[in-house]
Amino acid sequence: MTGFNILPLAVALLIGIAALGSCIGIALVGQKFLEGTTRQPELVDTLQTKFFLVAGVTDGAFIIATGIGLWFATASPFG
Repeated sequence: MTGFNILPLAVALLIGIAALGSCIGIALVGQKFLEGTTRQPELVDTLQTKFFLVAGVTDGAFIIATGIGLWFATASPFG
């Protein structure tokens, strides 16, 4: 094989960009959660439930991207 294998770079970018997006998303949702609880302290239970639901969905997208990246790295479906 004389060519440059770009698959490890693609997997690293897939996992890295997904991790960065997930971290930024959870941070923004956490910021809004804290703002909401300071404005409406009586709604803490409702806001906390919604916060953990959104954080779980956001983190789930990162986990799926990691799984796809590792599948590409180990199974090499394109080669």
